[in-house]
Order: sequence, then structure tokens, then C-alpha cells
Amino acid sequence: MNKFLKYGMIVVGAVVLLLAAFYFLFPETVFKLAIDAQRRSADLVKKEVQIDDHRIVYLEGGKGETVILLHGFGGYKDQWTAFAKYLKGYHLVIPDIPGFGESSQVPTDNYCVESQVGRIGRFVEVLKLDKFHMAGNSLGGAFAATYAAKHPEKVLTLALLDTAGAPSQKKSELLIQLEKGNNLLLAGNAEDVDKLMALVYAKMPSIPAPFKKILVADWIAHAGFNKKIWNDCQPLQFSLAPVLPQIQAPVLILWGDQDKMLDVGGVAFLEKNLKNYRTVIMKDTGHCPMIENPEETAKAYRSFLNERK
Repeated sequence: MNKFLKYGMIVVGAVVLLLAAFYFLFPETVFKLAIDAQRRSADLVKKEVQIDDHRIVYLEGGKGETVILLHGFGGYKDQWTAFAKYLKGYHLVIPDIPGFGESSQVPTDNYCVESQVGRIGRFVEVLKLDKFHMAGNSLGGAFAATYAAKHPEKVLTLALLDTAGAPSQKKSELLIQLEKGNNLLLAGNAEDVDKLMALVYAKMPSIPAPFKKILVADWIAHAGFNKKIWNDCQPLQFSLAPVLPQIQAPVLILWGDQDKMLDVGGVAFLEKNLKNYRTVIMKDTGHCPMIENPEETAKAYRSFLNERK
């Protein structure tokens, strides 16, 4: 073997070993770098703004019509970044909803749906957003629908992804567990977080063990405040029935057919109470389509937006 080739292979091997060592010794740093890389691929930049007594951290990027994306209970802004990569040509605003992610947690405040929608409204005002598209997943869908009903002059279109507030005649696995007194959304240990993830996804994403450990630790760290938010808003008892008839914007109903958190039967409830809607059922998909199938979900959403232009 050529001595220079042999030397090159030794160098490459040494670099690989160093990178592997860095990955296992400093997983938090590597995880942050991975998140930053995903944001860059979607042209998103992290920002923050003070809204009354809440500091709201959010992602923003792109040019064009504004799209506001709202995550669900216990979620955070970066759950949208893989999806956002396929929405080039739009101005995206993706907040950590107050009480979640990196946004502030104020123990003396109330986090019921009405209060949270009010904070989202103030966020919109401070950022001087005039007219925009709005999409929400799970509890974020309930926020988005409630906001759209209150502010028809601002919301151009609305997308509801596996939204809370749309009851189904069939009980979801999450609801069955809740009736047994087991609220996995308030998971306080690694075993329960694993059970929760099994409910969220139809196909469990491949997550490196060190990264999964970070995500589990973060969920457990937020469990105490998540319990307060849960008690304040009771997301599975909240109903969108009063607000749906007031929504004037065209609505995309998008739902995973394998959703174990909120049964796909909620689609019928939405269709019964909305005036102008289009429905997309995602096959082999769970509760968070924008995470599990980001490209396909974004394709369906872009098609909906294009039809409304």
C-alpha cells in the first residue's frame, strides 16, 4: 500500500475516533449543533420578545406571506423545523407558546385556552403581523382555531393538525389511560416518557440514544409546570364547538390515521361544525404529522395554501 494512502487512512481513522469521542462525551453540545443545523436548513433564526410578563422565544425566517405555526401540549418550536424546510417562499413565525419550551413560566398566571390565546394575540401585535396563515397541532390547533374565530380579519387560512377540542365517538388510547388515572402527558420518569412516545408516533423516529436521553430529561424537567398548564386548560375536556361556526377562513383539517392521542374520529366533528374546509388523512401517521412525515405534510399544506391564493 502506498505510504501516503496508508497515512491518510490513519488520519481519517483518528478524526472519526475523535468525533465519536466528542459525540459521547459532549452529547448536549452535539445535540445543540444538530438543532442549529436543522434551523439553518429551514432559514430560521431564534429570537425573543417580551410580551407583558412573558418572555417568548421564537423562530423566524423566510420572505412572503406570513405563516404562524403553533405546537401542542408539552411541545416546542423546533418540532416544526423539519416541516418548515419545505415551506420556502413564506415568512415563518414559530413561537414557544408561553409556559413551554424556552418561553417563560409564570406560576401565578393562568394558562387556560382563553389566556393563552390572549398571549398569542399580544405576540402578534408586538411583532406587527397584519394578515397571516395560522396552523396548529394538538393543543396548538385549539389555540389557532380560537384565535381565528376571534380575529377573522387577520387569519387568511387555518390548518388544524390532529387538533385538541374535537371529540371522537371512539376513545383514543390516551383517553383510556386517563380514565384509568394514568396521565402520560405528565410523565415524570423515563419509562413513562417511552410509553408516551409510543402513543405519539405510529412509527417511532430513529433517535440516537444520547439525544433521546436529553429529550427525556427535558420532558421530565418540565413535568411540574406541565401539570399546572394541564390543570388550567384541561385540553381533553375543552371543546371547539362554540368557536368553529365563527371561523370564516378556509380550513385544512389534517389528521394522522394512526393517532393514539386524539382519535381520527375528531375529523367528523370538525367537518360537521366548519363552513369551509378541506380534509387530508395521513396514512400510517400518528399525532404529530409535521414531525413524523414532514415532507408529505408540508406538501399537503402547500397545496392547500396554493388553492387559496
